[in-house]
Amino acid sequence: MKIGIIGSGGREHAICISLKNSNKINKLFCFPGNAGTEEIAENINIDTNDFESIKNFIINNNIDLVVVGPEQPLVGGLVDYLEKFEIKVFGPNKNASQLEGSKIFTKKLCKKFHIPTANFGIFENKEEANEFLLSSNFPIVIKADNLAAGKGVYICNNETEGNIAIEEIFNGKFGDAKNLLIEEFLEGEEMSFFTIHDGKTFKYFETAQDHKRVLEGDKGKNTGGMGAYSPSRLINEELKNKIINKIIKPTLKGLDNIGTEYRGFLYTGLMIVNNEPYLIEYNVRMGDPECQTILPKLKTNLIDIILACCEKKLKDINIEWLDKKSLCVVLCSKGYPDDYKKNEEIPNLDNIKTSNNEYLYHAGTKKKNNKFYAVGGRVLNFVSISDDFSSAKEKIISKLEELNWSGGFYRKDIGYKVIK
Repeated sequence: MKIGIIGSGGREHAICISLKNSNKINKLFCFPGNAGTEEIAENINIDTNDFESIKNFIINNNIDLVVVGPEQPLVGGLVDYLEKFEIKVFGPNKNASQLEGSKIFTKKLCKKFHIPTANFGIFENKEEANEFLLSSNFPIVIKADNLAAGKGVYICNNETEGNIAIEEIFNGKFGDAKNLLIEEFLEGEEMSFFTIHDGKTFKYFETAQDHKRVLEGDKGKNTGGMGAYSPSRLINEELKNKIINKIIKPTLKGLDNIGTEYRGFLYTGLMIVNNEPYLIEYNVRMGDPECQTILPKLKTNLIDIILACCEKKLKDINIEWLDKKSLCVVLCSKGYPDDYKKNEEIPNLDNIKTSNNEYLYHAGTKKKNNKFYAVGGRVLNFVSISDDFSSAKEKIISKLEELNWSGGFYRKDIGYKVIK
């Protein structure tokens, strides 16, 4: 089989590595990929928003299946577009992708189907939103109603911080947001809960905990993710059943109500308050870097699971996992998530070797004249799986110290809640 993977991040490199282990696959293509995918796949320099060029390449090269990694092409309708040309593609359609593309769509769904979530208000202009702050109990959460690469969320402790958030969102900091959400702040602990769907059936696909804030101690600005660990320390059978019955199933019922089904990965971002789950957000794809912590633990062949989803036969697949702990630390360009230098060489990268149960996933990288360069904010993902989080982290830190890249930084406290 020939497989195409859409995307260029650490998530897509992790998917590539998981897929390449299958003897069913003889060729991988990445659109556009990165320096890591280049070593195991053919990178195709086509913009992920250029649907027609992607479609033409797929047809001309007889690609059997396309796996869409990032949210932008999913929300933009790439799945619907490719299916018009009878191309087999794994990922949710445009209607279902509104779960991530519009926070307001999801909040209205929650209200209609009694899905537990924070109380909220929807605002179409600065004046109404600022006026609402005058009677708000702080802290509150303010969100842009569009894709913001994980960054369009503000936790505001007072009116001044709220005014700044409202100003930045309506002034286009995260693209063309026509509306914003103001939500109550839930006191609890976050958890990422994953499921995989074929349109009829869904199955559990592990849990993780992401560290979103740029600074240690979970402080500073939101990022796309500074690291993660899996499984979440919060998960238990009772909580798992509550999430499925109170959140996942009513959501699928809501999609069915608007005449659409869900196929693909579904990331359910939760706040857990006294063992009760509240929906924070949906992502219509694997998280990044949660994907990088979860896939190394997967025993079942990933391509078999994806093909079963495409053929609506997921119920026939038994998904098996290694009983291991997995930890990921993200190495970022200095300055991220604000301005950072691009095309900075990573001189020692070729010398870093990984052994069993260690993974090095590329994200914002490119290779030129046999040298590696950082071209993005999040550059490399160091992952280790072990019997305990502590030893996994020790191995990662030793690799980061060995690399000793002067152009980057990383959080040294990833997993601090599960590592004594």
